[in-house]
Amino acid sequence: MASIDFEHIDKIYPGGTQAIFDYTLAVADGELVAFVGPSGCGKSTLLRLLAGLETVTRGTLRIGGQPVNALPPQRRNLAMVFQDYALYPHMTVRRNLEFPLKMRDLPETEITRLVAWVAGLLSLGELLDRLPRQLSGGQRQRVAMGRALVRQPAVFLMDEPLSNLDARLRVQIRAEIGELLERTGITTIYVTHDQAEAMTLGDRVAVMDRGRLQQVAPPQALYERPANVFVAGFIGNPPMNLFPAQLTATAEGGLTLRAGEQSLPLQLPAATIERWRAWLDNPLTAGIRPEHLQRVSTDASGLSATVVDAEYLGHETLLHVRIDGMTAPAPVLVARLAGIRPSDKGQPVRLVMEAARLHLFGADGLTLVNGAADSIPRISL
Repeated sequence: MASIDFEHIDKIYPGGTQAIFDYTLAVADGELVAFVGPSGCGKSTLLRLLAGLETVTRGTLRIGGQPVNALPPQRRNLAMVFQDYALYPHMTVRRNLEFPLKMRDLPETEITRLVAWVAGLLSLGELLDRLPRQLSGGQRQRVAMGRALVRQPAVFLMDEPLSNLDARLRVQIRAEIGELLERTGITTIYVTHDQAEAMTLGDRVAVMDRGRLQQVAPPQALYERPANVFVAGFIGNPPMNLFPAQLTATAEGGLTLRAGEQSLPLQLPAATIERWRAWLDNPLTAGIRPEHLQRVSTDASGLSATVVDAEYLGHETLLHVRIDGMTAPAPVLVARLAGIRPSDKGQPVRLVMEAARLHLFGADGLTLVNGAADSIPRISL
């Protein structure tokens, strides 16, 4: 096992295209960190840099505390699992598992022992004499993992390993991977575009955008305390609702949230009101999670809105709305409502949100507040 350190990593390709910008991250021995972000954000590039398949332009990569920038891939003691399995089609499962061990000239008795160990670990015993074409997608993925594990690497690299599987199988294999990595304790970097995989598997999740680290935190902290507008709008399914807003003062000394032509009174403790006064009348971005945006009767106080669409999912309804009176194009907000809540397109509705669940972001996109009871310092990355 080994720790991993990315220290001020830049990657610039010939021609001047920069894929990674000043990336710094420390991964502890035995930790699983999931890299997540939109396509092209640089997460797979980081994996290839760590594996030695790409060269670092600037900065230092360390594995187990030792710089590895100049080490060839075969000397880094890493194992990779790819999304396309990369199994040898003419070899049986047993031969696929044996191959990396034979390349290291291990004795036959040791090869037999290690193959038996990994076959038992991944329930591959009945598949050892089959060819890859005789296996299901989930079985092939387990064999690919077995071929990586059998080398007993210090670090495990996984590049979107479940992307070729159907939704139900992804859930099953995801659970198996989580259990396996917990049992083996191998330091793991797991690259994925699937938030559910990242949030379920990762001890911490590193969110990336356009080659830069936006935030790294445990899954719950990432969801509840996003560092900026990008993380807030990326994490969550559906993601956080974001809309332009202003804080305004009332004659009674309270605060309201102004959204377009409408104002929503905020029920806040006096101490919170005093903290929030620093942002009065400044352009802000307000954020609220779909589960914290509630529909109330049309004669109640709240923000008036118009239904754009409704998704009926059985256990819940996702109601898509636009707040009335906002400058076009007004953002579409999503309210997560329990059960089936019939709504027609164009129907007027009224919405309320708890001030304690409100997030506020400055003009630069950085977080000012994660919930009324949770004023936090501005975060700089």
